[in-house]
Amino acid sequence: MPRILLTVTNDLTYDQRMQRICTSLSQAGYETVLIGRKLNNSTDLKLQSFAQKRLYCFFSKGILFYTEYNLRLFIYLLFAKADAFCAIDLDTIMPCYLASTIRKKKRIYDAHELFTEQKEIVTRPLIHKVWLAIERFAVPRFRHGYTVNFFIKQELNRRYAADYEIVRNLPTQQTLAKVEKFATPTLIYQGAVNEGRSFETLIPAMKQINATLLICGVGNFLTQAMELAKEHAVEDKVIFKGAVAPAALQPLTQQCHIGMMLFEDTGLNQYYSLANRFFDYMMAGIPQVCVGYPEYAAIIKDHPFAYLIHNTREETIAVAVNKLLQNNVLYNELEKNAINASGILNWGQEEKKLIAFWKAVFEN
Repeated sequence: MPRILLTVTNDLTYDQRMQRICTSLSQAGYETVLIGRKLNNSTDLKLQSFAQKRLYCFFSKGILFYTEYNLRLFIYLLFAKADAFCAIDLDTIMPCYLASTIRKKKRIYDAHELFTEQKEIVTRPLIHKVWLAIERFAVPRFRHGYTVNFFIKQELNRRYAADYEIVRNLPTQQTLAKVEKFATPTLIYQGAVNEGRSFETLIPAMKQINATLLICGVGNFLTQAMELAKEHAVEDKVIFKGAVAPAALQPLTQQCHIGMMLFEDTGLNQYYSLANRFFDYMMAGIPQVCVGYPEYAAIIKDHPFAYLIHNTREETIAVAVNKLLQNNVLYNELEKNAINASGILNWGQEEKKLIAFWKAVFEN
């Protein structure tokens, strides 16, 4: 069977999306290799049904990291056995393009997000200009691709006439074990602690909420988030758990009462996002407070398992969380709907689209 190399910039340990995709490809018979980077604090990789490769870099962030990693990745791809290269997001697209061109191999773009419309990029004009130039050059040269929602599909088609498929990032269906909730009301945020995730309003809102907030993740806003907790004197309520392994994250989520699904509307990527944790909270069977942006609202219309809010101001967040904590009827209804939706919105259905996509790639 064909050998597929998929490339990311993380250290592979916590990337549930890519673990799902690579497992499905491996089970479908493809020889699958997931390539990322090794960090100084990286833990040993868990054995998977697919191969994993991590490249070490001296630099860990900024332009020096991206330059070094892309160079190391290009050299690796140039000599690694492969029938196809799959770039996951824009930050690995150039090595995949160059290696596939030189070696005359198939290339695929997995647009997990609208990369050039992230807040941390849109708000930095020079950085935005560089990434936009990369996008304009590379994306039209990737004839095959897929993305996670209809908006990104439309936008890439509008910009570059790219006709990509949609493969949503749905979680693997789980049979929920009986897990006792935490004794005190507990909120959970899981995912990258990055700019644009509304920590500037979520953390101050905790002053008005009689609950604990668990923040499970790391990212470019982690230091600022910790400072906000001190500034607003809520260190006893806001607990930073750091990165939590996927195997431990779902049972931890089940112990919590409410998931927090917040994004600022700065940048199209945030406004039209469809984040992993939206479905992960659902699969864990807990209600969530969620921004009412288009992609989320469309799903909640058919599967009402989240309480939607229409802005991420401090007061709005506090009112929504307190309503869920105090209104048992509403809470129980959302909880029941989450469990019901998990039987429909799961990876078992979505992976069929992924396998059909790759089959078509190699048949062509």
